[in-house]
Amino acid sequence: MQTQEDLDQNDELYEHHSFKASKGQEPLRVDKFLMNFIENATRNKVQQAAKDGNIYVNGIPVKQNYKVKAGDEVKVLLAYPPYENLLTPEDIPLDIVYEDDALLVVNKAAGMVVHPGHGNYSGTLINALVYHFENLPNNSSDRPGLVHRIDKDTSGLLVVAKTEAAMAYLSRQFFHKTSKREYVAIAWGNLNEEEGTIEGNIGRNPKNRLQNIVYLGDDADQGKPAVTHYKVIERLGYVTLISCQLETGRTHQIRVHLKHIGHTLFNDERYGGDKILKGTTFTKYKQFVDNCFKVLPRQALHAKKLAFEHPTTKEWMEFNSEIPEDMTQCIERWKNYAKNSKENI
Repeated sequence: MQTQEDLDQNDELYEHHSFKASKGQEPLRVDKFLMNFIENATRNKVQQAAKDGNIYVNGIPVKQNYKVKAGDEVKVLLAYPPYENLLTPEDIPLDIVYEDDALLVVNKAAGMVVHPGHGNYSGTLINALVYHFENLPNNSSDRPGLVHRIDKDTSGLLVVAKTEAAMAYLSRQFFHKTSKREYVAIAWGNLNEEEGTIEGNIGRNPKNRLQNIVYLGDDADQGKPAVTHYKVIERLGYVTLISCQLETGRTHQIRVHLKHIGHTLFNDERYGGDKILKGTTFTKYKQFVDNCFKVLPRQALHAKKLAFEHPTTKEWMEFNSEIPEDMTQCIERWKNYAKNSKENI
């Protein structure tokens, strides 16, 4: 049986997945455990990986009936690199709003994945970056140029490092929360306060592998700390236009935090915002919302502003992007609806 030392010395194995079981983890077969965490995985593939000796717990290969316990480190190691590490340059146009020798700022369209991953191996922002720019520095996850990321169906601004020094300097700002990021969002419901702060550790939802959640109660110290500040821009009846400032940058942070306080993002399919969460039962209203979904076929979230200190000149730089047309059309429809509605909203 291979030990962790053997594993470390085996150059032929590549880590494809790594998960640590939370302290609240009940004993669960490793194949079922992995099914909860790996997108698009099938039970057959997971079980075959176990039969082939590719699933390791705490550095030791295990069979599919091994029961994962709290604190276990579960890894899937295969004899070939992950597809996302095999970057293919692709001639995809980039909307570059600023560029110099150290960095560039890109306005990402909704629908573009930022980096290759399970199920998305081409057409990503990184595929475009490595085509247009040579020798981009890798970040801590070996992703060229990336200082931070936004979700596939979120539009907006990203800063990309062109040198090792810029990567280190910009990454420190994001880590120490000295960079500024502001998003515009449409949230379901009428928020009680004009502004507020949402705090709560965010981590993977053990019951839904595609979602993250805010951990509560006895599990409150699990996940990673996350802080989102919000302000109401305009109340539009059954939805509210808000701005969100990130103090931290967790996966799906705004989406998870807003759902947590009962104001899921409009048309956020993954978190249930693609259903009518507020409003009337009138058929005309349902048709109106459905039309809004068609106009904006994604979550209503745009990374509008980005600010940071330039790694070379030390100048404070601020960038502001236009809200995309699909989102502005949706906002205008809600404005007209709120203005013309005779109902008590």
